[in-house]
Amino acid sequence: MLGNIVKRLNFVGISKATANFSQAKKIGLGRMGTMYMATLPDGRFLAVKRIVDSQQFEEQIVSELKTLGTLKHKNLLSLFGFCVESNIRLLVYKYMSNGNLFDWIHSVKHRRKTLQWPLRLKVAVGVARGLARLHHGGRGQVVHLNISSKCILLDKNFEPKLSNFGKAMLAVHDEFCEMALVKEDVHGFGVVLLELITGMDCSRMNFSSNSILNEWIGNLLSTSYFKDAMDRFLIGQGFDDEIFQLLKVACNCLDCIPDQRPTMLQVYEDIKAITKRCEVVDDSEIQMQPEICPATSQD
Repeated sequence: MLGNIVKRLNFVGISKATANFSQAKKIGLGRMGTMYMATLPDGRFLAVKRIVDSQQFEEQIVSELKTLGTLKHKNLLSLFGFCVESNIRLLVYKYMSNGNLFDWIHSVKHRRKTLQWPLRLKVAVGVARGLARLHHGGRGQVVHLNISSKCILLDKNFEPKLSNFGKAMLAVHDEFCEMALVKEDVHGFGVVLLELITGMDCSRMNFSSNSILNEWIGNLLSTSYFKDAMDRFLIGQGFDDEIFQLLKVACNCLDCIPDQRPTMLQVYEDIKAITKRCEVVDDSEIQMQPEICPATSQD
């Protein structure tokens, strides 16, 4: 049945493309398995997730195949195909050359070439667009349930792609349950926005206490504390107003009362409004319009 949704691939061909799953081709290790880079004869690159203990993750595999096999969007990771060989399951995706957002924000390796604010804004609006497509698409409401900076991949132009759909599901026809699941995605996205703004690993922060969360958000929205909380790589770049506007969107997403969180369509529209001060020059970058560009130093 899944072969009708997603292209079924040949194991021998994938094995050859990954040099028999050699250590040199290994590009990542996750809960479900190991990720390898595959090189096709025509020079294209793919990413191959090899899942050995397939019985344990069968439900997640099927969920990912069904979700990415039926949904196509510029901000959802493209699923190239799948393969079944004995107890091994392979999920094959388009290769994302810039890795994941988490590493760009937190990895020492990437901090030497940190994401500038225009690219962070591009990532924010792209992820919001992808989530809005999931939640408000015409084929039913799909919830991701695993939103984090680690599941946001970046292509060569830093266009974000949502990945890791192992927990994704079509929202059930129960209004209360459906709302709770959707708002969980909104909350997860709010955490990602905080990471983009503060540079902190906010996924490790304890948001379980409503009083602590409310106090922290209240402090963030005060002008004095906001400057202290901002990622030091963003200070002095001339984008304080846009960053503060995005912070307000993030805080709305993190409202401790789920019903009061906005929809992802509202979130997308809010972030898109912030980007109206920016101009998309090409696929690789967003640049501020000249009249509001910060001054650059001369050599």
